[in-house]
Amino acid sequence: MANEKFFRNKTALVTLIAACLVVLISLGVRQTFGLFFMDFKEDLGISLTEAGLSIGLQMLMWGLTGPIFGAIADKYGGHKAIALAFVFFIAGIYFLYAGPNTGIFFQIDMGILVGIGLGGTAISIPMAIVGKHFPLSNRTIAMSLVTAIGSFGYFLSPLLTTYSLSENGWQITLIAFLVALFIGLIVSYFVRSPSLEQSIETPNSQSTLEAIKEAFASKSYILLVSGFFVCGFHITLVGTHVPTYVVDRGLESWTAAAILSLIGLFNIIGSLLSGYLSTKISKKIILSVIYSLRGLSIIFFIFLPASNINAFIFGASFGFLWLSTVPATSGIVAHMFGTKYLGLLYGIVFLSHQVGSFFGAYLGGLFHDLYGSYDYAWYLAIALSVFAAIIHLPIKEEAVLRLKTS
Repeated sequence: MANEKFFRNKTALVTLIAACLVVLISLGVRQTFGLFFMDFKEDLGISLTEAGLSIGLQMLMWGLTGPIFGAIADKYGGHKAIALAFVFFIAGIYFLYAGPNTGIFFQIDMGILVGIGLGGTAISIPMAIVGKHFPLSNRTIAMSLVTAIGSFGYFLSPLLTTYSLSENGWQITLIAFLVALFIGLIVSYFVRSPSLEQSIETPNSQSTLEAIKEAFASKSYILLVSGFFVCGFHITLVGTHVPTYVVDRGLESWTAAAILSLIGLFNIIGSLLSGYLSTKISKKIILSVIYSLRGLSIIFFIFLPASNINAFIFGASFGFLWLSTVPATSGIVAHMFGTKYLGLLYGIVFLSHQVGSFFGAYLGGLFHDLYGSYDYAWYLAIALSVFAAIIHLPIKEEAVLRLKTS
């Protein structure tokens, strides 16, 4: 009986499963790019600054195209938006493998094409489509399942990629990525937006422009957009530069892969717990606590002596906090404005996240090349933790008047 209540129809169940698989593949591929940097440096002559710039562009394009894919999904269906994004993702990896892959071409392949692909396949769009199928009472739980199961890619992919890079080299590893992305393209067909008959909300006659104006008239939405910048800075700094950072501190390269895998494993727990708690207590308090704990995790990681044990503790603790911000953040957006334009409005919030990701990726590499260490990048990350913990507290978690009176 409980299952029947949670899954209102077959489409909701199929969409949830397919969305989990799409995010698992997309984030699994995305999480491993930092492991390629030493190979790219040796074989392609790519510096850390260039590599950081490519990931920064990737994050920026991911964010810029997120609202576009969100609008496509809201109007034409989630499966069409996600499939289109996979085409770009596949093109980026293919040309990185087979085409010109140095200089500006490296930035186009790794930065622009892959970034566009992530804009429609990773987290925001699949999760927003899932959110359209579920009522407020269990929406954050459903969306947390997407991030949690998708996070298994975070756990598994670094281990498999490290092995493949060691045994087969980076070109063969990219071919394996292409196979996985083609599977994702097929699965995307099943990430379906609800029909009018399946919709869980009363009809909304708003236009896209009216929805955007309504959102930006809310101070709470602006605070949410501002705070999510910090999430992007944190996770991209860690995901992109930790492999180099641990080697700089005298640890083995396999330690970096272990950290990334622990992040994926513990992110499953953190995402599910965040989704559950978001149905019980204030979402803004959850977010404030998460950002505070992130700052503490970074402090312990950089100031304690370098060791595998401390590195693993960081991977577990930061992984627990990795994507746990997503169910609470997207839940606030859906609660305030409804689900009709959830793909677009959360996509705009996610754009701020990706602007933060750009700076996390680029400044990490730049600081390292300028000063020989990541210290200043870590200090900035700690300061931003304090900022995010504070800025979420004034948010008002209440629906707009339009939804209250409908």
